[in-house]
Amino acid sequence: QVQLVESGGGLVRPGESLKLSCAGSGSGFSILLMDLMGWYRQAPGNEREEVATVFSNGIANYLNSVKGRFTISRNNAKRTVDLQMNNLKPEDTAVYYCYARRGSRRYWGQGIQVTVSP
Repeated sequence: QVQLVESGGGLVRPGESLKLSCAGSGSGFSILLMDLMGWYRQAPGNEREEVATVFSNGIANYLNSVKGRFTISRNNAKRTVDLQMNNLKPEDTAVYYCYARRGSRRYWGQGIQVTVSP
């Protein structure tokens, strides 16, 4: 059994920052065995999109619109994957989901709201 729990969301103004954190737990969770972890988001009326992912070897990928503003990091000791979001824009408003993959298995968190509004 694997649980992913997100934290750190909220309401901010354009230009401000937020840090999302995803903590993994459960008898079936071992961050070292997760070959990919990351963050997706879904805004109202839109499909869920991949924001940032990091492989177990540390290689990260980013959605073009967040490159240079968001940074994903994986902390194996804390069993977390974090997303530092700087210079937030209204178009970043969405529910953000933590994601983990181990082989053919996929795991999702419940999601956390991020709202960027003046």
